[in-house]
Amino acid sequence: MTELGMGADLLRLVGTIFWILVAAALLLAVLVPQGRKKKALAIAGVLGLFAAFPGRWAWHDYQAERAYRARLSEANARFAERCKTAGEKIYKTVEGVEGVMLLKLRPTDYSPYKQDAVDPYGEDFDWKNTDVYVGTFLWGRDAKGILVEKTPAEKPGYRYAEAIDPKDGKRYRYTASMKVVGQKDANAPNIMSELQRNPNFDLNNYAFTLDKTLATGPQPRYGVTYDDITTPEERALWIAGSSLKVIDTETNEVVAERIGYMIDRGLGNKGGGRQPWTYAQTTRDWSCPHTRGAGQTREFTEKVLKIKEQ
Repeated sequence: MTELGMGADLLRLVGTIFWILVAAALLLAVLVPQGRKKKALAIAGVLGLFAAFPGRWAWHDYQAERAYRARLSEANARFAERCKTAGEKIYKTVEGVEGVMLLKLRPTDYSPYKQDAVDPYGEDFDWKNTDVYVGTFLWGRDAKGILVEKTPAEKPGYRYAEAIDPKDGKRYRYTASMKVVGQKDANAPNIMSELQRNPNFDLNNYAFTLDKTLATGPQPRYGVTYDDITTPEERALWIAGSSLKVIDTETNEVVAERIGYMIDRGLGNKGGGRQPWTYAQTTRDWSCPHTRGAGQTREFTEKVLKIKEQ
């Protein structure tokens, strides 16, 4: 069974205290009663009394372990069946795309602890800030092709992303730039050394920043959306399913779709602060296809909508 964290430590402490009490009670049973018969009865009573408790605990643990294994077996069978339909289907690709329409934003109240969290498989780890999710589409890539919060970069991201703000129902365009957010300490030894080597050394600190403006004109032709496709029966077994689609908004044609499933084989255990969905997402054979976390929606989108070279 999955380790219980702090709960397991508590159980071990209780077990230690139990055996101390058994030893103390046996000692009293030997020393206090007068005569062999009374001592024997006292010892037998102590042993009978204390034997009942570990027996009940062992039976309870056995029953709990049996129930856990039965649920896990059912969950594994359901997960294996769902994985048969998982994977990526790309019906066509589009070249020279400058921007995308995000037809649905990620929720900001996502919790990796909640069994009914929205779309855990597709979660981009942006549950506290919608801008992080939007920003992944504008990130550049370094020389190794890894997504980086930088623009311009060795390889560009999309030039813009658009989305409807649920607060006012209006469509906004997001663009990215590197903005000055502070300055380096010119008196720091390493900075002084840089200034001696290069008097024009830039003391500014920069950060990847999103600019949000009211969109004008037609929206981007190609949109990205997701849906949680888990059934209540699957969620009861800590299985999450996700559909990620790229859509031609002019024709309503599905250009590409990724179906993915994920399972928490700890069945929601939160012992020791464990986050069930995060644990499931970061364990390779607990998802099909394996989910990558931050930026995964962008990664799939870029396979379909090829970014226009700048």
